[in-house]
Amino acid sequence: MQLTAPAIVVAARLHGETAVIVRAMTEGHGLVAGYVAGGRGRVLRPVVIPGNLVEIDLRARSESQLPFARLELVESRGPWLGEPLPAAAIGWVTALTATALPERHAYPNIYKALQAVLDAICHAPSARGWFPGLVAYEALLLRELGFGGAPPPAEAGLEPLLEIFAANGPMLERYLLADRRGDVMAARTMLHERLGRMKS
Repeated sequence: MQLTAPAIVVAARLHGETAVIVRAMTEGHGLVAGYVAGGRGRVLRPVVIPGNLVEIDLRARSESQLPFARLELVESRGPWLGEPLPAAAIGWVTALTATALPERHAYPNIYKALQAVLDAICHAPSARGWFPGLVAYEALLLRELGFGGAPPPAEAGLEPLLEIFAANGPMLERYLLADRRGDVMAARTMLHERLGRMKS
């Protein structure tokens, strides 16, 4: 296996003393995983942050082997991880993507939508600018994986969007996140609580 492509880092798990196993979303090959030697070091630690846009180079001798990955940073989401709402949103959409999608199945619409929602989270003036896109992204994942999921109404206000967001939670948990390792929904709960404070 050999692959070089733009990719969005969606998960990074520590491996051994110095390495990281990265999962990244690509447009043409879907979700891919790779072993990043030295991923915990000073140089690569800022690169393997979930949400970052990178150029990934994957190489493996066989399809059954975990590929070695080299990453080059294209765009960092690091500056927004110090802000509670954007950090929670980035954490949720990347964790959802990493957990819900099967590996090596192309979902170009999901890739483009993930890139768009991450751009909105980082560049919209407030959460009101990116929250509709995040709700639409959840619905897109449900649709692309065969479980329905209607996009939110255009021009919906904050309170209707929060109601849709709350209603989508059980569907995501039941259909996309059942029997998955870790409590991915905890990231969504934290985001929901922080969004709820906007009403007060």
